[in-house]
Amino acid sequence: MALDATEDKPANVAGERLRSIVERIERLEEERKALGSDIKDIYSEAKSAGFDVKVLRQLIRIRKQEPAEIEEQETLLDVYRRAIGM
Repeated sequence: MALDATEDKPANVAGERLRSIVERIERLEEERKALGSDIKDIYSEAKSAGFDVKVLRQLIRIRKQEPAEIEEQETLLDVYRRAIGM
């Protein structure tokens, strides 16, 4: 049984849309990979300059947080330290 041209068009349109979405995701994945490599290079540069990379990563994580969230975490950390005698 042969498909007529009108039945084939929706599949083509959906296929084209799907291909477009897949290609966009692939392109962004490549960009993310390149950015990851750039970030790794910057961390290596920081390490070469004498900075502690672990602390640098922590600092970057903290800078992403809201001030109230940072304050709450610091308060809890202080409470926990005192609770264990630090």
